[in-house]
Amino acid sequence: MKVTTTPIEGLFEIHPVLFKDDRGYFFESFRKEALLSQGIDKDWVQENQSFSKAGTIRGLHYQNEPYAQAKLVKVISGKVLDVVVDLRKGSKTFGMVFGKVLDDQNHNMLYVPEGFAHGFSVLEDAVFSYKCSNYYNKSSEGGVIWNDPVLDIDWQVDSPIISAKDQVLPTLEKFIELTKGGL
Repeated sequence: MKVTTTPIEGLFEIHPVLFKDDRGYFFESFRKEALLSQGIDKDWVQENQSFSKAGTIRGLHYQNEPYAQAKLVKVISGKVLDVVVDLRKGSKTFGMVFGKVLDDQNHNMLYVPEGFAHGFSVLEDAVFSYKCSNYYNKSSEGGVIWNDPVLDIDWQVDSPIISAKDQVLPTLEKFIELTKGGL
């Protein structure tokens, strides 16, 4: 398993080593020591899975303290554009967007630390899975609207399917105002 840095401090892409033969493939989808080598020491307490149709956009979501969550995200089948936004107060990359295609061919993953908004667009029908370092708490959830003009994210879908909840999230500007500068 190879863990590589991204332009945002603390955000990592993870590439498993695939072993393929005429029967199929095998890979380690989680190896604690690989994460520890990058200073990532999390107690994963919850794992979630969703199925989404092509064209769906989920996000951008986060959990406030004391329920903030780090996430280890991957695609089991299909293809998504996974997107994160650094919302950490005082971070030198505050407001920076990072996107990466995750799919069932490369089996690549992202480690998303606490303090980030997270979302994804579904490029092909997909089963998406993620480990969380804290339990979900409805009263601690928050988000930034998916089509924020300042973030200007190219979700790579033409006619997005968006939940009612995600259509009314605040802009990044309003988020900064509400949180007094970030998470």
